[in-house]
This record gives sequence, C-alpha cells and structure tokens, in this order.
Amino acid sequence: MNYQWYPGHMTKAKRMMEENIKLVDLIIELVDARIPVSSRNPDIDKLGVNKSRLILLNKSDLADPSANKEWKAFFENQGAFVLEINSKSGQGIKSIQGIVNEACKEKIERDKKRGIINRPVRAMVAGIPNVGKSTFINSFAGKACTKTGNKPGVTKGKQWIRLNKSLELLDTPGILWPKFEDQDVGMKLAFIGSMNDNILIMDEMAIDLIEFLRKRYPTQLLNRFQLSEELLNQTSLAILTQIAMSRKCFKKGEEPDLEKAAGILIDEFRSGKVGRITLEFPK
Repeated sequence: MNYQWYPGHMTKAKRMMEENIKLVDLIIELVDARIPVSSRNPDIDKLGVNKSRLILLNKSDLADPSANKEWKAFFENQGAFVLEINSKSGQGIKSIQGIVNEACKEKIERDKKRGIINRPVRAMVAGIPNVGKSTFINSFAGKACTKTGNKPGVTKGKQWIRLNKSLELLDTPGILWPKFEDQDVGMKLAFIGSMNDNILIMDEMAIDLIEFLRKRYPTQLLNRFQLSEELLNQTSLAILTQIAMSRKCFKKGEEPDLEKAAGILIDEFRSGKVGRITLEFPK
C-alpha cells in the first residue's frame, strides 16, 4: 500500500503560515511523542528560520517513557526548548508559560530597553493533522477556544487567541507535506491517525504494525491479545488471523474477519491499550 494524503486545503494552510510567520516571536510545534521526527513537517523548519522554537512531545503518555527522555535530549541538543505533555490530562501544561518566557527572553529584554511594556509574546502553534493542537490550546487556555476532534482536519482556518496579557497564540490548521519521500514516514503517520483512514487498507496497515510490534514490543502484543509466544515465529498475517479469532471476529461461518480485527488492533494501539509504544528512536 502507498501511504500518501495531501488534501487541497493544506496548500492554502501552508500559504497562510508563510504569510503569518513574520508576525510571531516563537513557534510552538506539537509533535506526536510516538513518532517525534516523522510527525514534524519539514516545511515548518524552513518557515521558522531565526524564530525561537518550543517542541512539545504531545501524547507522551502513549509513548515509551525511556524513549521520551531520549527524544527530549535529542531536540535540546539541536537548540530547541522541549517539554513532554499530555494535552488531554493537562500534564506539563503549567510549565509552558515559564518556558515561553525563557525562549523569548531576548525579545522581552529588547522591548524593555525600547520602553515597550506589556507587549505580548506572539506564538504560532503548528503541527501535523491530529497531533492535538486544538486540545493543547484549550487545555493551556483553561477553556474551549477551538474546535477539537479525533480525526485529522478539524481546524480549517487561522485564529488568534489571547491567553493572558503576556501571550497570544495563533492556531493554524494541521498540514502534511505533498510527498513522503520515505514511505516508512507515511506508514507511521497512518498508524497514529494523521491520515484519513478511509483512503487506507486497514488489514494491510495492521500487518505493517504487527511487523513492527513483534520485533520491538512482542510482550505487549502477546499480552494484549492473549497470543502464544510460538506465533512470533509465524507470519504477521498469521498473527492478525489469531487476533481475529481471539476477539471473535468472524464473517459468516468460521472465516476470520481480518478487516474487523485490523480495526481493533489499530484502535487499541492508538488509544494506548496495547501499551506505551514508540515507533522511532533517535539515531
């Protein structure tokens, strides 16, 4: 299966970001802690040259805790400010204001010298679809400022949100990039739900996911679906078939319903029920 998705509104969204980047002091980039590099749009790096950067490892509660620490150190070594957060529970949110002030310290000092007092820091919130930007903004603001949803593409336009007298946020739509040079990146984005599931072949995607889990997180896979260890020596298709049988997913008669089993596996992976799993690691 070819993993690719770039709906028309994303071109417009990218143009809007290019137009507004000059208005901001800081880019707050949300990435999915399970795929911190694959969930970073390379266009944002190009747009954000010379801007302060805060990278938020969102959904960190779904990712492998030891990998979270590795990624935090990795991005800090590149000069970014980094924080592990969980927008839904609010974990890490209270630390953000202090880090924003630190990241924009030079700008704040410069304003003071010029006699400009109480001009808020302006930050652009950026990230790919379904990474949790709207949930983050609502959690940070302590109220519902933006529409949220568990599917990509909910935010369609830009909006400025004044959080307090010292910080304004520019919410932007999630954008992917027109072509994934590496299909492995596209596959990981599909796993976490940053593409439209309707264009994907779920049982093929589930087999790709099983292929990864059996190598990196075999115990979690076996435990969640009550599978025997011997299955690890068989094909990923055989494992998916066994998951179908374990969860009583059958078509008419006794034929395993692989598509239904695939949907269950992917949903349970995305919600963290399979375990705290990271799909890529710093090199």
